[in-house]
Amino acid sequence: MSTYQLVVRGCLVLEDGVVAGELGINNGVIETFSPEQAALNGERTLDFEDCYIFPGLIDAHVHCYTNPEEGFINNTASAAVGGFTTILDMPYDSPDPITSVERFKDKVALLEQEAIVDVGLWATVAKGGTWQIGPLAEAGAIAFKLSTFEADPYRFPRIPDHEVLQSLQLAGKIGLPVAFHAENGEIIGHLIEEYSEKGNVAPRAHMETRPAVSESVEVLKLLEMAYWTQAKLHIVHVSHPRTIELIQAFQRQGVRVTAETCYPYFLKDVGDLERLGTKAKMNPPLRQPEDAMKMWEYVKAGAFNMITSDHVPWDKSKKDAGKENIFKAAPGLPGLEIMASLIFDRGVAKGQMTPVQYAQLLSQHPAEVFQIEGKGRIAPGYDADFTVIDPHAHWVIDEQKFRTNAKITPFHGQKVQGKIIHTIVRGCTVYDGDEVVQKPGFGKFVANKVGGSK
Repeated sequence: MSTYQLVVRGCLVLEDGVVAGELGINNGVIETFSPEQAALNGERTLDFEDCYIFPGLIDAHVHCYTNPEEGFINNTASAAVGGFTTILDMPYDSPDPITSVERFKDKVALLEQEAIVDVGLWATVAKGGTWQIGPLAEAGAIAFKLSTFEADPYRFPRIPDHEVLQSLQLAGKIGLPVAFHAENGEIIGHLIEEYSEKGNVAPRAHMETRPAVSESVEVLKLLEMAYWTQAKLHIVHVSHPRTIELIQAFQRQGVRVTAETCYPYFLKDVGDLERLGTKAKMNPPLRQPEDAMKMWEYVKAGAFNMITSDHVPWDKSKKDAGKENIFKAAPGLPGLEIMASLIFDRGVAKGQMTPVQYAQLLSQHPAEVFQIEGKGRIAPGYDADFTVIDPHAHWVIDEQKFRTNAKITPFHGQKVQGKIIHTIVRGCTVYDGDEVVQKPGFGKFVANKVGGSK
């Protein structure tokens, strides 16, 4: 009988169900699967008994360098604690966005020195810079992220419609998705000006000045462009049921569009924004309670391809700047350390989601949408990436214990059922339930598979 370098045993979450079995692993790759336990010999054995062993979770929407003081070390340590074996990092870095091959390669070199889990990199384009799409794809960009809303004219610009169309055409020929932050700046800008002039700057004003139509109208335009270009369109942080309904309508027409929502949009609502203020400010905003409930129904029904964190590690001062005026607070929340457990608690622990559905939303589908080789499934030939969750463990979220410096969350003090007790990347433990045990540089760069650098 063969002896494997590592045997992992427990309740394996496979594509078609949960099996109390074990895996034989060599050189960081799954070599064999046994539907029985104690059937494989291992130089080392990790026996997780009745805990769930999920395929390594993937967060496709992380902002490591929006706050340059955070970077890969803090954020990938947070990912490991939160059960994420791979993250895809967004390109809107401060001070300079990833719009050139030179910057992209510099960032790859940095992650190879500092990352603790595996990392893929998004790229973006500057205004007038769509010609960079081909070279960035060759450099290994996992996908492209653009915006219809101008948060910053240099770092986070609104790309003009004719260049949006060009980007879809160029990336479509290569086979990479183009994702969009879809909000209408004219509607939002006018409303913020109107509210500010009247002194209406309380937390709820953030939602009211970013109404659902400011999201859906931009998504509708992008869907029509994707229809004509036949490109792969991806809509990020869908916040309202109307948006996913439009996406579904175009999917039925054959448009290649995928969608993600973020965990707060079905776990919190505008009441939390009113109660917690800047702590719960994100773009797009938290919506009405009935919208959040309907978003959860769509999540359970499989309308979304994935759930992401949109992790943004702002320091507290950026949030506190909006204590007296919500419009002055930085938008965005950290989420890497708590998202997986929160979704498990709401879904699997309460019987509203199967473990297989959970794995699809947080691992399999992100790997499929972004064509990440060797990730997203527990099967022979795949990387030995695993997220182990104890379904019986209860714990309380404490923002002061976050690895990130962004020690602020609207979920502070919430009781959760389901705890990450082990995170394994390529057959190696990166988090043992208490500590991050790998050093910076363990994580590897994940390139696209359509011509990018390996």
